[in-house]
Amino acid sequence: MTRLEKAGLQVAADYAAFIEEKALPGTGVEAEAFWNALSTLAHEFGPENRALLQTREDIQAKIDAWHVSNKGQAHDAAAYKAFLQEIGYLLPEGEDFEVETQNVDPEIALVPGPQLVVPVTNARYALNAANARWGSLYDAFYGTDALGDAPEGAGYDADRGARVVAAAKAHLDEVVPFDGCAWADAKGFDFQKGQFVAVTADGAFALKRPQQFRGITEDLSQIIFVKNGLHIRVVINPNHPIGGSDPAGIADVILESAVSAIMDCEDSVACVDSEEKVQAYANWLGLMKGDLEESFEKGGKTITRKLSDDLVYKTTAGTERTLKGRALLWVRNVGHLMTNPTVLDKDGNEIFEGLMDALTTVLIAKHDLARESGNSVHGSVYIVKPKMHGPAEVAFADKIFAFVEDALGLPAHTVKIGIMDEERRTSVNLKECIRAAKGRVAFINTGFLDRTGDEIHTSMEAGPFLRKDAIKGEGWIAAYEALNVDIGLECGLKGKAQIGKGMWAMPDMMQDMIAQKIGHPEAGATCAWVPSPTAATLHAMHYHKVDVMAVQDKLRKGGRRAAVDDILEMPLAVNPDWSAEDIQREVENNAQGILGYVVRWVDHGVGCSKVPDINDVGLMEDRATCRISSQHIANWLHHDVVTAQDVMSAMRKMAAVVDGQNAHDAGYQPMAPDFSGIAFQAACDLVFKGRVQPSGYTEPVLHARRLELKAG
Repeated sequence: MTRLEKAGLQVAADYAAFIEEKALPGTGVEAEAFWNALSTLAHEFGPENRALLQTREDIQAKIDAWHVSNKGQAHDAAAYKAFLQEIGYLLPEGEDFEVETQNVDPEIALVPGPQLVVPVTNARYALNAANARWGSLYDAFYGTDALGDAPEGAGYDADRGARVVAAAKAHLDEVVPFDGCAWADAKGFDFQKGQFVAVTADGAFALKRPQQFRGITEDLSQIIFVKNGLHIRVVINPNHPIGGSDPAGIADVILESAVSAIMDCEDSVACVDSEEKVQAYANWLGLMKGDLEESFEKGGKTITRKLSDDLVYKTTAGTERTLKGRALLWVRNVGHLMTNPTVLDKDGNEIFEGLMDALTTVLIAKHDLARESGNSVHGSVYIVKPKMHGPAEVAFADKIFAFVEDALGLPAHTVKIGIMDEERRTSVNLKECIRAAKGRVAFINTGFLDRTGDEIHTSMEAGPFLRKDAIKGEGWIAAYEALNVDIGLECGLKGKAQIGKGMWAMPDMMQDMIAQKIGHPEAGATCAWVPSPTAATLHAMHYHKVDVMAVQDKLRKGGRRAAVDDILEMPLAVNPDWSAEDIQREVENNAQGILGYVVRWVDHGVGCSKVPDINDVGLMEDRATCRISSQHIANWLHHDVVTAQDVMSAMRKMAAVVDGQNAHDAGYQPMAPDFSGIAFQAACDLVFKGRVQPSGYTEPVLHARRLELKAG
């Protein structure tokens, strides 16, 4: 790697060129100021970062020792809680307060809706997510199993199309109803006595709630409605194949879907060196400048994708209004743990990647702040900060962004941060974590996947854990989900910040998602993660049916529904009656998921992908799911539920299964039958060395093994 000296740092030449030739021009920030700021972060903030990581290790060592010393005794919940308070793991909860976050865009503060998370390294995915602000309900119904069955064959199925139209109109009947007729009865639409009406064979009927009508495009092709802050566009086109057969000429129903999206530099990407970091930063730059494009082949044609334009319509008063064409974009930086070889400090050590992310992503976002119609209309930069353990680490993040704002000439609290409640030390101290960033917090969420991985690692010495499916049914997870919302509301997040819920991990099972994921807005969540733009459109229907703001008002009045004591209950297996077959299947299921994910991560640099599970059901896998599976096997190994020989046998058996599932990929390198490849070794490291990984994270192993492969 060619390096250049910059302010006492040794900087990869490709990163230096990107900063000086592409990122800095137009921001008003000089190169010298940028490199001096990065040097300060590396040399003055770096030691504090390292000390916080050491605190994690010291606390974990004490927890391990406590469990070892109490092994064989009945668990004493009161003594355990007192011990956690004594070592500074569980902190006192301070007086009530409300966050002071200002200049928050309406997509964050006022409009509940679906949220996408995508790897920013993939320009096509990033563009799809940004453009997923709007989605066709007709397409979402037709192309998935949302109506009970998936489409068959390549041609258009007229019967299926009729079912789609009926289902879409039935949804409109529920959320934008007419007073006296159904949408299917409409032969056309008109304005009578100042009201929008449906014209039917039996006469004209106005909306039950006339205020839901917002306007119509100048060419009369789209009628705009609103429900719970989300807009609905009914497309009128009698010349369209669908519209031509519709009594009212309706060609489509387009829903405001992913009102926000997270461009991910963390769990869903594989960025181990300057080449991959520059790719991530370059796509973020394209999004912030508004000029990102991606061309690809589809159906024998070259298609160029770019960011969608805004939509202008006219109200009944004749005034013009604009609907944003793109999701409000967050960018997720990496956490405090990892370093990256892109930049070395004065002593030749890799600097912390999170420090580099903070300065670089905010610098890039300055391009958006200079635009008249860009990402943020209120002059804010939105950054999700993951994997923080407790208030001190949140306070450190707040300190980082305050420094970055000053270094880049931005007003204080320009940067808004999202606190991901995915580590147990954050869950049990959530109120104090929010307090530590009360001037800039604009998002909290629950993330069952990483949260479970941390649950296993934190209590590794306490005993064997339940099987994975059983862990989901334990009381601690319900308490964690409820308390996150309740504390967020106590701290005044309503109207100022998002309260989010986790991912639907089965992208092909949309009927099940429609049946189940309405539970997230019903729980008071203003956003919840979905795996695709299509899923965002289907999930948007839930926010039509549930007034989340009203739910939050009710929850706020009811007080807390859980306590920290409930969260501290460990999902351990007490006198399990598992058969040998039960144990084997659990280990093989974990092994298959690990291998299916790791082989793509290490060999191809794919950080998030749909991996078939042991039953060939496609699941969205990222480092969080890998963390659970690897920690679960490590836990069972440590407590002699399985032997090392059993696990290795399962790993080899599942490697052959994964090879078969990837046989269609010409670029795939099989792991079997010699099992000597770097990817297989990485998967084994995650399992057999899982107990000693920092907080059970997968990043150190994955980064090291991919760098090994790239070096080779």
